Amino acid sequence: MKLFVGLGNPGEKYRRHRHNIGFMAVDRIADRHGFGPWRKKFSGLVSEGTLIGERVTLLKPETYMNDSGQSVGEAARFLKVPVADLYVFHDELDLAPGKIKVKAGGGNAGHNGLRSISAHLDNDYVRVRLGIGHPGSKDVVAHYVLNDFAKSEHAWLDPLLDAIAEAAPMLAKGDEARFLSDVALKTRPEKPTRSNESSEREPRHKAAPARSHPAGERVSKRQSALAENLKKWLGARKSGGDEG
Repeated sequence: MKLFVGLGNPGEKYRRHRHNIGFMAVDRIADRHGFGPWRKKFSGLVSEGTLIGERVTLLKPETYMNDSGQSVGEAARFLKVPVADLYVFHDELDLAPGKIKVKAGGGNAGHNGLRSISAHLDNDYVRVRLGIGHPGSKDVVAHYVLNDFAKSEHAWLDPLLDAIAEAAPMLAKGDEARFLSDVALKTRPEKPTRSNESSEREPRHKAAPARSHPAGERVSKRQSALAENLKKWLGARKSGGDEG
């Protein structure tokens, strides 16, 4: 069995926060693979299902971020999940938006949710680090992570979550390298298609000026002759009138 944990804060006011991208990831996995309904357990919400024949429990701690370890430790011990089979999805300030890395063990980089899990369990669980970018100053980090993703960020966020959900079976299989390559492939920007070259290319030869049709030329000459005769007739009439 694998235990996939998404980190975040419970409640509607936090649902779209950058800090809740871990919740978003496991929600998308549950939806994509038809997991069971979420139910309260282990001081959190759990949903159960299978990925390529591997039983997987999804967990969203409801203890708030700083006490995530209480819920995760309770679930891991009850389900008898080895630390190596525990995958924690969390926001990562030190990765560019939309980037993703997977790492077993290591430091917590100031992430309170990870720090709490490490305090309740061995530190060697697997971190699925989901890049949200850094605001540029430590002073505004708390405000940054505890606010909604901007509308413009959904251009990379939604494709990333979809890719994670589609590639999740590879994590369940323990193939982290394949998981990362599948996510990278699915989130790769599409190359711009070349427009129709024939529409962009200048004509090789300029078109010759259109020639008048012979019938049109005859009509034009006839109209000119009539106009000239009328002009003469009016001139003669005027001249005769002046003389009488």
